[in-house]
Amino acid sequence: MLVSVAAACSAPSEGGKELPPVNPTATSMKDGFSTMDRLVEAAKREGTLTVVGLPRGWMNYADIIDRFSDKYGIKVIGISPDANSQQEIDAATRLRGSKDAPDVFDLSLDVAVANAKRFAPYKVTGWGDIPDRLKDAKGLWYGAYGGYMSIGYDPRKVSAPASYAALVKPGVSVALPGDPLRTASAFSGVMAASLNDGKVDAARGVDLFARIKRAGMLSQPERAASVVDWDYLNTARAEASARNDKPAWQVTIPRDAVLASYYVQAISKDAPHPAAARLWEEFLLSDEGQNLYLKAYARPTRTEAMEMRGTLDKTAAAKLPTATGTPVILTIPQQDEAKSYLKTHWSQAVG
Repeated sequence: MLVSVAAACSAPSEGGKELPPVNPTATSMKDGFSTMDRLVEAAKREGTLTVVGLPRGWMNYADIIDRFSDKYGIKVIGISPDANSQQEIDAATRLRGSKDAPDVFDLSLDVAVANAKRFAPYKVTGWGDIPDRLKDAKGLWYGAYGGYMSIGYDPRKVSAPASYAALVKPGVSVALPGDPLRTASAFSGVMAASLNDGKVDAARGVDLFARIKRAGMLSQPERAASVVDWDYLNTARAEASARNDKPAWQVTIPRDAVLASYYVQAISKDAPHPAAARLWEEFLLSDEGQNLYLKAYARPTRTEAMEMRGTLDKTAAAKLPTATGTPVILTIPQQDEAKSYLKTHWSQAVG
């Protein structure tokens, strides 16, 4: 109904040239709306955007959602805020055909790839700025923000680890953010420790944590002197501790062992509010949206292009830990192979 109403609106002219009718399900702003103003107008007519799996405390989404809503006058309804990526897809299946179905998704790469047929292709205005490895060629999904695996540590208890292997040290407790067989960030921590010349070696990662466990130094995050976790989470811990006179947390990314991971965006092909969904993606991938992610210590996918154009928030970017070396992003086959190895060997080696 919304699509037909929007498409039926009279076509205005620009520079004396009549513009084509609006198509809210088009694959780009230019093809569907001709101008940003017309996209905004179509989204305002829909009036609502439904998101899923976006806690307001995650990645500055409280500010992002409020900015979007205030800027465009569109009500944002959040459902199942604590849903993980697969649960977002499950919610869309359950609510399909209803006005309450989610319009957009925020997903891990593996879930996005596995469910690509459920998404509507759309290439945002900044499409060319997104690295090829972080987007589907047809526009079905594309990265918005991510991070690098890091080591957070208490400098009062341990010197800066130069490598993951340096964590195997008597008297220095180490933690992963969960069980790598069940928690994605913990799995990635093991994979970061497994990197050797840019190549992942699951056995190497398992062996390192097995040695830490045998030394009696494998601990829990709240008690450990060092935590292997994403840099945006470790940096948030560091910023919180910096409120004290003597900061008790610092962050480092071992040289030439940079494991990266990004969350990707997608539009549901069954989106009840297709124009609002496309406007949301334009906002997230705009300079404004990317800098809002950066304020939560995430790494925007358009960082390189924004640096070149001078639009990146330099103050926020300066808070990120330095990374040296080419970031490694695991392919789906690499993830599957590593998960299979951990399933067979982790419990036996580490417990």
